[in-house]
Amino acid sequence: MNDNLVDECRGLDLWAADPALRERLGADADRASALARYGAQIGSPTAFDWAEQANRRPPELHTYDGRGRRIDRVDFHPHWQRLLAAIRGGGFIAAPFEGSSWAHAAAGFYLHGQVEAGSLCPATMTQAGIAVLQRHAPALYAALRDGLHGRAHDAADRPWGEKATLWIGMGMTEKQGGSDLRSCASTATPLGWHWQGAAAYAIDGHKWFFSAPMCDAHLVLARTEEGPSCFLVPRWQLDGSALNGVRIQRLKDKLGNRSNSSSEVEFHASQGLLVGAPGRGIAILAEMAGFTRLQCVVGSAALMRAGLVQALHWARGRSAFGKLLIDQPLMQQVLGDLAIESEAALQLMLRLAESFDARDDDPVERAWARVLTPAAKLWVCKRALAATGEAMEVLGGNGYVETGLLARLYREAPVNSIWEGSGNVMALDVLRAAQREAPALQAWFDQLDPTLDAPERTRAASLRKALFAADAEPAARALAQELVLLAQAALLRERSPATMATDFLSSRLHRPGGMFGASPLAHARAHLERAVQLQ
Repeated sequence: MNDNLVDECRGLDLWAADPALRERLGADADRASALARYGAQIGSPTAFDWAEQANRRPPELHTYDGRGRRIDRVDFHPHWQRLLAAIRGGGFIAAPFEGSSWAHAAAGFYLHGQVEAGSLCPATMTQAGIAVLQRHAPALYAALRDGLHGRAHDAADRPWGEKATLWIGMGMTEKQGGSDLRSCASTATPLGWHWQGAAAYAIDGHKWFFSAPMCDAHLVLARTEEGPSCFLVPRWQLDGSALNGVRIQRLKDKLGNRSNSSSEVEFHASQGLLVGAPGRGIAILAEMAGFTRLQCVVGSAALMRAGLVQALHWARGRSAFGKLLIDQPLMQQVLGDLAIESEAALQLMLRLAESFDARDDDPVERAWARVLTPAAKLWVCKRALAATGEAMEVLGGNGYVETGLLARLYREAPVNSIWEGSGNVMALDVLRAAQREAPALQAWFDQLDPTLDAPERTRAASLRKALFAADAEPAARALAQELVLLAQAALLRERSPATMATDFLSSRLHRPGGMFGASPLAHARAHLERAVQLQ
């Protein structure tokens, strides 16, 4: 009997179901094979269950043990550890540093983020931490390399010298400063000795957001005589004798990202190892933010994709007013619009990741990495908010309840817009990066122009001029949005079916409609047939 009830999709081969991803990364047999294995593993019903349980039973802080000794320990649901083991085992965290590509790593994160987003936080910070240590503290990186690159997750709370694999978190913002890192009040006092070539300091102060406090070490900002500086602060003292004076005050009670622990901490003479030159901490951590912002784009693209999968699955099985939702003309327009948005985000995320492999050698690649990344972080993360809400609406009341997946996706979406710089910070970073990388950005526009038609070329010329105007700040968000839309239009023309590029241009550039489904799409059904190849 057909009762017209459609269960959520809680098991899907995420690689096989995604033709756009396979088209871009399927040519390299070894990397494609790794992604195919992971898409099947992380898309399994078992992994969906891990994600649900890890989010329903959030981390718990234990400040003291039963005899009053300070332990500052956060306990997690066992499925959280299984999710960390999965992303570790996939090899995507260290892939860019082992001869693979940033696009391959981004694709692995993208597959994982469609099932569970919170566990991407320590994975992202560890990956970015590897890049920072490799460049600014090579001797320290060499000493920790095996643990940072390892694939066998080690959940034990032990000194880093006793562990098979290591996780890195970060702590930058303070309650009095927020995004203004120059107001850092935490202090660092030289201890007069070194560890693996890095000078040791005693750190005192606090952090208002200290991400993933059970990581084995954190990159932290603290003030020396030279100014704000970057330090690697291990969870345990370097001789392994005791915890390192990082006292967890409380865990954040967050809207989403509930499987992952975020905390407020105080430092009490915590040992920290200097990374880079004293006084260069903000610049070093800004460099780290370039990597984490890329992963914010990846994570938001994953959430959009996950919402699209659920909405399409529902529409293909649910009937209303005499026919399937997927056959209703207006529903086709909404779902087709979501499919365009999802693929545009995927193509942009992969192109940004590709630029990270060559950004130091090619000006166009540098523009992608340093100017387009903050613009994409602003735009794609905000589009994820709208897209997950629209996907929830497709399911109606069944999408709104907490027993379903869509509510979690919707609650998860805002974090990527806020973490590593909110919208205004990103928009202003786009303007600053455009000024710093002016020759590279001009080269980027020069390469873009031949891919555009006449009206788009006129818009690109106006944008090129406006980005460098002295009074550009009030328009910074609009300029960043225009930059991303032109980039996505060019990418869809190059990498996606012509029908998708045509509908993207008509709905986003030529006749923008605002909400999803408001601008008529000529090829909505084709987008739905391509988008998610459900088994």
